[in-house]
Amino acid sequence: MHKIILIIKREYFTRVKKKSFLLVTFLVPVLFIGMMALIGYVAVKQNEMGDKKKIEVIDESGWFANKLNAANNIEYVYKQEDPAAAKKNFLNAGYDYLLYIPASLNAQLISENKPSTGVTNNVESALNAIAQARRLADAHIDSAVLASAQKGIDVQGLQMTESGIKNAHVYASYGVGLVCAFLIYFSLFLYGTQVMRGVIEEKVSRIIEVIISSVKPFQLMLGKIIGVGLVGLTQFIMWIALTLTLSTVVGSLVQKGVKVRTEQATQMQKAMGQQTPKADVHPDNMMGSIMEEVESIPVVYTVSCFLFYFLFGYLIYSALFAAVGSAVDSETETQQFMLPITLPLIFTFALSQSVIVNNPDSTFSVWLSMIPFTSPIAMMIRIPFGGVPAWQLGLSMLLLVLGFLFTTWVAGRIYRVGILMYGKKATYKELAKWFFYSE
Repeated sequence: MHKIILIIKREYFTRVKKKSFLLVTFLVPVLFIGMMALIGYVAVKQNEMGDKKKIEVIDESGWFANKLNAANNIEYVYKQEDPAAAKKNFLNAGYDYLLYIPASLNAQLISENKPSTGVTNNVESALNAIAQARRLADAHIDSAVLASAQKGIDVQGLQMTESGIKNAHVYASYGVGLVCAFLIYFSLFLYGTQVMRGVIEEKVSRIIEVIISSVKPFQLMLGKIIGVGLVGLTQFIMWIALTLTLSTVVGSLVQKGVKVRTEQATQMQKAMGQQTPKADVHPDNMMGSIMEEVESIPVVYTVSCFLFYFLFGYLIYSALFAAVGSAVDSETETQQFMLPITLPLIFTFALSQSVIVNNPDSTFSVWLSMIPFTSPIAMMIRIPFGGVPAWQLGLSMLLLVLGFLFTTWVAGRIYRVGILMYGKKATYKELAKWFFYSE
């Protein structure tokens, strides 16, 4: 046990003290928050950031004359011109697009390059709105009555609890589940591959021959797996703490800025003698609803489960990665063994974005959350939605721990032989022989 602890310390501190580790650990939360802020800014300012497009309109139908208003960075210019001549002279006319609307209403949008989907959709929506209003008027149907009849019904997801009925916050659970699944999927590949590369490097450099003169191969493999796993666990804990801290600081600054701008606008309207309109959604209310969504997720419970499933999921897959690393002499030879190992991860991650997240309590989802090779992703999709029975969670964790022990035992039997094999290309038949070799 003392030797395993020494190996763990070596693997852990060697990686943690690297500048690359510190750089990635502190930069990732900053880059993540910055990316989300940039996405939000671009989404809000997208109409102001694009270049204004001028569209020449030739309307033979007469339905749209002077009814297309400038919007979404699009300006319409009406022309009374022969369509054939307009098309011929379009490249020299100075317009970005030519919108030709024949009497049949089969409109054409012409540009020098391929028309963008954004402009095409905006023009199509504007034409459909005007055409619909025209057809309703011709049929003597009140558009206001029709709009009222077509008004959708919002369904609010509620949850019955012991303390009463409360908002279920389904979309928050949806988002947290997908984020957790992605992080586990990404981390198992990232840190498992680090173990495999470390084994290959030690094997190729022949350092392993010196090391195993002092420790058993199984002790070396176990120490390497746990050491790298603790590095990943440390990094994740720091990422979570830094992200929560930065999110709180940025959120308070944004809330304060929005509040100041709202007060300034209100004062300006009062100074100009205008009546301040009643806003349905006040910035404080909006921030409050966002915070309510976040607080609806049991953070401590979710993070604790995430760390458990990350750690033991990593231990299972890193043991297999270590076995693969011991069986080959270079990273290019690992491809034949990687697909069978990673297939359960890829399969579950693909299903997590459709089947599991939409039916977290289905029989199929429950089974996936029990099988050790798929439970780290499947269970972390289910947990944010709540309602996972304690016995299912306990059984899933127990099977995951047992799966780790079994996988490590299998990988250890392959590792003890493969780590000393050189110059021989391993096959599945060879791996089976190594497994059944006696001590």
